[in-house]
Amino acid sequence: MLLVSAVIASCSDRKGEFYEEEGTVFHTVYHIKYRTDKGPLTDKIAAELQAFDASLNPFNKASILARVNRNEEVEVDDWFVTVFNRAMEVSERSGGVFDVTAAPLINLWGFGYEQKDSVSPAVIDSMLQFVGYRKVRLDGRRVVKDDPRIELSFSAIAKGYACDVVAALLEREGVEDYMVEIGGEVASRGMNPRGECWRIGINKPEDDTTGVKNETEEIVQLCGRRGMATSGNYRNFHMRDGKKVAHTIDPRTGYPSQQNILSATIVAPDCMTADAYATAFMAMGLEAACRMAESVPEIAYYVIYADESGVHRVKMSPKLEEMIVGKAKNEK
Repeated sequence: MLLVSAVIASCSDRKGEFYEEEGTVFHTVYHIKYRTDKGPLTDKIAAELQAFDASLNPFNKASILARVNRNEEVEVDDWFVTVFNRAMEVSERSGGVFDVTAAPLINLWGFGYEQKDSVSPAVIDSMLQFVGYRKVRLDGRRVVKDDPRIELSFSAIAKGYACDVVAALLEREGVEDYMVEIGGEVASRGMNPRGECWRIGINKPEDDTTGVKNETEEIVQLCGRRGMATSGNYRNFHMRDGKKVAHTIDPRTGYPSQQNILSATIVAPDCMTADAYATAFMAMGLEAACRMAESVPEIAYYVIYADESGVHRVKMSPKLEEMIVGKAKNEK
């Protein structure tokens, strides 16, 4: 993990200086900006991310999550309990489209923490027998599975929660102005170095697995404590037999979701919630996702979708529309 700390000049009279941290965690890049009069918090941030990795990273074979997936006797920690409970809540509200037990299917299609054999209808059918969020639960600090073959993946919620965890650390250190971004998911509070609410760009959904293309669709202004996450198949996909295979897997069918949504951006009180619902939107499709959102008043959404003729369209909630401040590039 690489960490870089830099001082950013501040143009307001709020207490302290801005610092910036950069590095990698969970095989992705993070950027953190925060104002403090204590000096850089580099070591504390690194320690928190390492502890989080030891809890919820499925690629870390010694993590609590990896041990749960191997059916070892292990008591889960507070982070695991929090993310598990929120995942179950989103699973219920989405009718099971969001499902943390879809790990075997995600692996099968080449987007998980291990590679499986070639895809076939028979293999998918066999896996669906032990996929389903109602087949796993917590009993105190223990994970109880209806089938030992069940494996969990928090990939659709953990990056967002990691943002919240770092944000909570910063707040414990007295930080009131910060922006934590991990792999495109954001948790923020207070003001940026220009003395304004944080401004985060929504990228145009252009197929690009390199992450080089970053043309901005809109700029969203986040005031107060907010979480924002975007899910899209335009950067996480691969080609199989000449066809594009996207990373959003529908756990009800076992196949990649074939919906008309190109990207879904969610703003919520915390980034964990935003992250989970952004994934649910992608798998549900436009109409079903918007109906679900009516029952989740704490979220706002911005969806880019393709109409019947393939033209890109936008649908957003009134709350999200109020946050839009214009078009620009590299506003973070």
